[in-house]
Amino acid sequence: MKSKSRILREKMSETGLAKIMATHSPLSGRLAMEAGFDGLWASGFELSALYGLPDVSLISMTQHLDMMRSIVEKVDLPVVADIDTGFGNAINVIHAVQQYERAGAAAVVIEDKSFPKVTSLIAGGRQDLLRIEEFQGKIDAACQTRRDPDFLVIARDEALIAGLGQDEALRRSAAYEAAGADMILIHSKQTTPDEIVAFSRAWNGTVPLVIVPTAYPQMTDTQIRNLGNIRMVIYGNHAIRASVAAMKETFAAILRDGGSQIADAQIAPVDEIFRLQDMDQVKKNEKKFLR
Repeated sequence: MKSKSRILREKMSETGLAKIMATHSPLSGRLAMEAGFDGLWASGFELSALYGLPDVSLISMTQHLDMMRSIVEKVDLPVVADIDTGFGNAINVIHAVQQYERAGAAAVVIEDKSFPKVTSLIAGGRQDLLRIEEFQGKIDAACQTRRDPDFLVIARDEALIAGLGQDEALRRSAAYEAAGADMILIHSKQTTPDEIVAFSRAWNGTVPLVIVPTAYPQMTDTQIRNLGNIRMVIYGNHAIRASVAAMKETFAAILRDGGSQIADAQIAPVDEIFRLQDMDQVKKNEKKFLR
């Protein structure tokens, strides 16, 4: 039986571009699966938002790991685990990779920020990066810890986020590839894809790239594929943003209309929730086993 890591690698090889949707729960993961995405992004940002907390390393490894495990158990897609800075130094990374691989993750993404991190896209946020050598140690530790050789270790390069420029981003990415990273996630907060396009064209490493086009949503699949070395695109926070927008609209409508009569027609019927909860299987099991 193929591992989810092998499935993810094959998907990138077969299609040229794996499309990954963020998730913060088994429910959002199942909806992403039914929509047709190739995999899931167990997002630290989304889980932080679900708890009503800022994405500044306040969510513990246990909280994130437990949610990711719940997603893996309910959704038959590869899960890419967003483990931020690895929850500490290289020793913490060893423990994290052991736990996440055992819990069923297909890949981990580790970023080169210092702990505690600050979310990347916040205006004026503190974006302190580790020394290159220290982060190389984290990547090396992750690669040597994994048991499945197909398990992906993805190094997230935040040099562009920190305003250090393309040369520094390229230098760091080359060092992370040398340390064993299977892919490089290059991140940008520019509102156009120009910075990512320039990096992709300048990248002469042998490992492929990952992008997260949150700040530059106008970039299309066709444009991404035409660059030639991007093999994964992560839609990094769309699930939680869509949920917030829908809830705000529904809650406001109920108060505005003096009841739920109008809003009720615009939201998912209760039977759809029952379907997502597999209530039909519960009824079958009751009929078969309750005596």
